[in-house]
Amino acid sequence: MGVKWIQTKYPGVRYYEHSTRKHGLQKDRYFTIRFQGEKDTETGKRKQKEEGLGWASEGMTAEKAAGELGKLKEAHRVGAGPITLGEKREIEADRRQQEEKGKERQKLENVTFAEYYRDSYAPAAKTHKKANTILNESGHVSLWIVPVVGDKPFKSISALDIERIKKKLLEAKKSPRTLQYVMATFRQVWNMARRDGLVASDSPTRSVKLPKVDNKRERFLSHDEADKLLEALKARCLDTYRMAAISLYTGMRRGEIFNLEWRDVDTDKGFVRIMDPKAKRTQYVYMNDTAKAIFTDMTAGKPEDLLFSTVTGVMRTETPETFNDVVKELEFNKGITDERHKVFFHTLRHTFASWLVLEGVDLYRVQKLMRHLTSAMTQRYAHLAPDTLQSAVNAIDRKPEAAGEKKAEGK
Repeated sequence: MGVKWIQTKYPGVRYYEHSTRKHGLQKDRYFTIRFQGEKDTETGKRKQKEEGLGWASEGMTAEKAAGELGKLKEAHRVGAGPITLGEKREIEADRRQQEEKGKERQKLENVTFAEYYRDSYAPAAKTHKKANTILNESGHVSLWIVPVVGDKPFKSISALDIERIKKKLLEAKKSPRTLQYVMATFRQVWNMARRDGLVASDSPTRSVKLPKVDNKRERFLSHDEADKLLEALKARCLDTYRMAAISLYTGMRRGEIFNLEWRDVDTDKGFVRIMDPKAKRTQYVYMNDTAKAIFTDMTAGKPEDLLFSTVTGVMRTETPETFNDVVKELEFNKGITDERHKVFFHTLRHTFASWLVLEGVDLYRVQKLMRHLTSAMTQRYAHLAPDTLQSAVNAIDRKPEAAGEKKAEGK
């Protein structure tokens, strides 16, 4: 049996009654409105459109329905606002959505630097950064950044705040390098916050001038110093000796050596494969006979085993203390205050490149062996080949006898 519609006293408003449910003494009524819809594109005639408004038990009345119908007709007449209930609901839903977005946006904008670092940045960093890096960044934030901008939302942090952080570091007589590290930590937190929608602008550190840092290593070992170092290391710790010798004779970085697995070493072909280098691509390190002997003297493990793990079997992250102790005992750094002239583990890689240049290897091949991304990184070794440069200018030197011969020929 079909629904029986009952017309109200208001034109365009009608209802039907629920078969069983009551509202008060009467049966519950469902109200609808009927009006002229959009024109049919084929006939040009307007179609009758009917939309439901709700039950009397939900608060709907004939009078309210007539009011809604009047609003729609007026909107249709003047061409402003929704002309159907569907459009009105869509507009209202969109309004609520925008309102929620605005509240969420405001909530994000009010998150302070300290809150974001604690709740978002630090937990994310633990998933992909080394423990030592996390420790250093935590120190930068707690000692220098949070005291200045910790309670500020990102949108309120300006270049003036960064200048204040810089001033605190300089007053504490921190090195330009430390200042750069602190600013780098701030910038990384800022960039992640920008990605997450807390701020839209670039890091204010871009507007602050930082002191230049000359951290190019000048110190490299003589062959005699290298022999003393390796001999002392071998007597103290075989693994530390091997790591140092590999760096010295291949130019490998400390982290690359720590990451080495046995499947990366091919003594038959004479190379080591670097799977995750700084250049983000697979690279190859070539062995000389000395380096090859170091690898072949070791007992190979499973393909996925590390060559130099810690005593607990995990990957190393720091230079073995044995290395630092031996350098101290040999007094390589005695009386030296300039970091560029001190001996560190990285000095071994620097020595490898320096020896190559001193032996007459051209800078192009040195760049390839060091796996430098640009030739500018290799130019720091150019001064070690003065004889090569001198011979180049001597090639066009005007010889007295040649000049005399030319003059004689002219006569």
